[in-house]
Amino acid sequence: MSIQNVLRMGHPILQQLARPVRDASAPEIQQLIHDLRDTMRAHHGAGLAAPQIGQSVQVVIYGTGAPNPRYPEAPTIAETILMNPSLEPIGTETESGWEGCLSVPGLRGEVRRWKRLRIQALDSRGQELERVLEGFEARVVQHECDHLNGILFPQKLTSNQRFGYIEELITSGQIPAVPG
Repeated sequence: MSIQNVLRMGHPILQQLARPVRDASAPEIQQLIHDLRDTMRAHHGAGLAAPQIGQSVQVVIYGTGAPNPRYPEAPTIAETILMNPSLEPIGTETESGWEGCLSVPGLRGEVRRWKRLRIQALDSRGQELERVLEGFEARVVQHECDHLNGILFPQKLTSNQRFGYIEELITSGQIPAVPG
């Protein structure tokens, strides 16, 4: 296992545009995928982007194929690797939802995202992948792909009034308590 340190808000790499993957089969890209997987699972993340572990390259992982203790109400999502992803909204419908981030520990905020979108990317073997996503999975992909563009979720808040420390938001009844 190769669990990496997760960079936190304020680190310059998190503010950069990530460069595209040139060769999906390159050993350093395959090692990066393993590092992302190990780090995401160790921290119970819904997803993780390469810039969060210090690699400014367009690689995202999300889903583990198992329930996530940080998001107990969320559906189980199969592990998915996206390289050089592009997103296209389907329709105009958006929805607001609470988000957290391993790079913004202890905080949650409400963010408006596209409800449905089409993604195109390369998978872990460099094969073309195209999917239509909606709901929580669409939200996770948009959040992770924002990292590839140097954007963290606090930059997309619906309102500064809907942002705060998890404990305070739970105490005030704005978000449900997370078990365990």
